[in-house]
Amino acid sequence: MKGLEEIPMPHPLSRKIKAAAFAGAASLALSACATVPGANVAPGSPITAEEAAQGAQYHPQFVAEFGGEMTGPYASYVQQVGANVAVQSGLANSRDAFDVTLLNSSVNNAFAVPGGYVYATRQLVNLMNNEAELAAVLGHEVGHVAARHSARRQAAAQRNQILGVGGAILSSVLLGGNNPLGQQLSQLSLQGSQLATLSYSRNQELEADQLGIQYLNRAGYDPRAMATLLQSLAAQNQLDAQLQGRDNATIPEWASTHPDPASRVQSAAQLAGNATGVTNRETFLSRIDGMVYGDDPAQGVIEGRQFIHPELRLSFTAPQGFYMVNGTRAVSINGDAGRAQLTTGPYNNDLNSYLRSVFQSIGGDQQQLAPANVQRTTINGLPAAYGTATVNNGQQQVDVTVFAYEFSPNQAFHFQAITPAGQAGTFNSLFNSMRRITASEAGSVIPRRIDIITAARSDTVASLARRMAYTDGQEARFRVLNGLGSGGQIVPGQQYKIVVRAN
Repeated sequence: MKGLEEIPMPHPLSRKIKAAAFAGAASLALSACATVPGANVAPGSPITAEEAAQGAQYHPQFVAEFGGEMTGPYASYVQQVGANVAVQSGLANSRDAFDVTLLNSSVNNAFAVPGGYVYATRQLVNLMNNEAELAAVLGHEVGHVAARHSARRQAAAQRNQILGVGGAILSSVLLGGNNPLGQQLSQLSLQGSQLATLSYSRNQELEADQLGIQYLNRAGYDPRAMATLLQSLAAQNQLDAQLQGRDNATIPEWASTHPDPASRVQSAAQLAGNATGVTNRETFLSRIDGMVYGDDPAQGVIEGRQFIHPELRLSFTAPQGFYMVNGTRAVSINGDAGRAQLTTGPYNNDLNSYLRSVFQSIGGDQQQLAPANVQRTTINGLPAAYGTATVNNGQQQVDVTVFAYEFSPNQAFHFQAITPAGQAGTFNSLFNSMRRITASEAGSVIPRRIDIITAARSDTVASLARRMAYTDGQEARFRVLNGLGSGGQIVPGQQYKIVVRAN
């Protein structure tokens, strides 16, 4: 993916690819450092000049990687709460020393990096039910920084995942650990949420929980919020798995870099003890009222098995039994029989050349990857080209397929897919479903938003859940969104979150 930084890229998916190129460069730069900033700094010590410089260097790339920085009242509120809890860490004496960013991402994620940079996605903020939970998440992330966890894991030569080094799921299943091809194609099943933070150990997670609870106490928040937030995350992970037909409830959400929140709920509750503090529930709910929930139409939306992008004017449908994830850089299609991804790259009106360049990029410098032949066709009126290469990953043969479509003389999109050898046809329905959408279809895409309502005396969980803008899992979604367990009931006069369609 070399050279993408210099090419004008007007579309959101193009910006995703540009972010990926930045990410790769940043990863190489970090891994090449002779010393790791913060590795020899005592835990809890103030931010060093070296750490601040590193954070400032990579901050724009993190923002680009995760959908962009949100501005306005939502962002100001998150910044205010984040700085208030971060200053309790002793990393700096001034709230102004912390840069707290609200990211426009539909993935549940939060992270922090050396130098006072703290991040949370709007989706994770929407999952919370009070200000103390927001402070708990941000405090947990600051705890990782205060304890210099990332620096120590880098210095110990653990797998560096800052800004996205290839990884886990797909490569381990089909391609084998450090295979360059596996590192490239692992992005097919990984979200941005897994690419921005190091893979912490269980002890480091517990230490960050403990530090976060200390910061909550010092800031006057209810320290029990750490446990309730972790409980909501565990419930959301489980719900996502059920809705997507997955058995593994821990991938690919926030728990992938912050393992198993369910197992940490009890520990967090014990650490909090009987201490109390403010939660600022009503203030929090009023501050998130109207925030976009789920996919932002500007980045494309997933509706069941259909992906539709109103700005790029395209749509496709995932095969039966597969689920999709709309990441910041691309859309992934995941299932037991294979993985695929829709993305884009620089295009010069030559589909054959474009296709071969994609294969070359997937293979990387260490593996020459090329299709056995390139075939041309037309899909729903779109000029298209495709090819498949069979690769031995050291354990088995796998097929890598690229299917590209020309949308204009200077714009192409492509699927890149991986399946066990001989099973490339698994994605034929996907490849054949790509189409342009009409202006009317594009205009009909209306975002989902959080709507704060006050429960009436006659309201029940069922009645409020019916107002959720979904055709499936309405009650389960409502319960998880509001932190209501299976037996939780509505309290008249109390405020709750629902998800509605609204421009």
